Amino acid sequence: MNPPISRGRAEDAASFLLRRAKEKGAAGADVLYTFRSGQSLALCDGKPEKDSSGTSIAVGLRTIDREGRQGVAHSNSLDREFLENIVEWSLLNCSSSEADPHIFLADGPLADLPDLDLTDSSLSGITGEQRMAWCKEMDEVARASDPRVLSVRSASWSDGGGEVLYASTSGVSGWYGGTSGACGLAVIMQDGEAMEMGGYGEESRSLAGLSPARTAREAVRRTALILGGEPLDTGRYDLLLDGEAASSLIDVLGELFLASAIHKNTSLLKGKMGKKVASSSMTLTDDGLLRRGLGSAPFDGEGVPCRTTRILSDGVVEGWLYNLKYASLYGTASTGNADRSASSVPDVACSNLSLSPGPWSREDMLLQIAKGLYVTEFLGLHTINPVSGDYSVGIKGASIEGGEIGVPFSGMTIAGNLKDFLFSVDLVGKDFAFYGSTGASSMLVRDIAAAGR
Repeated sequence: MNPPISRGRAEDAASFLLRRAKEKGAAGADVLYTFRSGQSLALCDGKPEKDSSGTSIAVGLRTIDREGRQGVAHSNSLDREFLENIVEWSLLNCSSSEADPHIFLADGPLADLPDLDLTDSSLSGITGEQRMAWCKEMDEVARASDPRVLSVRSASWSDGGGEVLYASTSGVSGWYGGTSGACGLAVIMQDGEAMEMGGYGEESRSLAGLSPARTAREAVRRTALILGGEPLDTGRYDLLLDGEAASSLIDVLGELFLASAIHKNTSLLKGKMGKKVASSSMTLTDDGLLRRGLGSAPFDGEGVPCRTTRILSDGVVEGWLYNLKYASLYGTASTGNADRSASSVPDVACSNLSLSPGPWSREDMLLQIAKGLYVTEFLGLHTINPVSGDYSVGIKGASIEGGEIGVPFSGMTIAGNLKDFLFSVDLVGKDFAFYGSTGASSMLVRDIAAAGR
């Protein structure tokens, strides 16, 4: 990872933007500069399908007037001509926006920032030959794992890194950087007339956190589990969600704890602070300071230090996630969850969201299910109504019979209300893992209506 622009030049550009914004009448301003580089390779049935690399920079200026109006403009160049244009456009956008007394800048300076170990030098010197070898390894391991593998539609590897600079007229200034890598496999499997496409992927801040062979075997295992699946009888079932399925649900739940959603009346949790909204098995934490976390950073998009925030404790709502605006609205402090690109104003987002693991093994949970479904995939979680909680989503997986995983199923739908679903969570497993920036374990959810044949 060799930035095409030095940190010194980026800092000079930021200083120029802030100074010029003040000269032209802004009450305050801040700059977000980002650099990204990345390389990726993908094979389709062993043949190169994609081989790309590139770098990009972006610099964004946000100006704020005395009434709290804010405007943003950005560019992909640090040449003086473009910087002058950024100032003009940012001020113009600022004058066209609505006044908001809750828009302001964080106080500086940033000090004693933690080392979150976000950079692995091993990910910075990977050659094209190594990427090709890892993609071929995934292809070969997948085919050797199960004779029913008909096609390896994609064996992919990517790696890259970047840097972020934040600076403001209030004296906040800081840098951080990081690397990441990912590998993934998508396969088509066939058994007689039945065919199924599935896959699996891993992402990590470090090279040691990735295993092409493990990724390939898991992709085949997950696809084989649902191969030939058909709808089971309509009825009520206990659901055992595997870790990846549970993480996709936790990801949706995190949106309900954003102060922006609470303020805009787009969360069913509005008015529920301090109240029990889920079973005692559920505890959720947002951790922006997780070592090597994919969502970690020493400070957020407003220059506020990131932190660890418990948002649900034993089923009881304990907190919301804030940026500066919504913290001001609710009379509290920002949790360091401002999310922003160089071309946008700050909003609120989760960082590393996780469900605290429980004491149960998957085998122990299986033994406690008389009639159940082992769910490995949700379809349409984004359609859950965040205000009412009503849901109707598809599921795939396998039946649970006699404490063991049975026949595959697909084409089934679960429906109900998320409020009831959360209280139906009975047990949480100890097989905790992060899937991207969301961490979860297996979850046993009791007595859920499922429609099939």
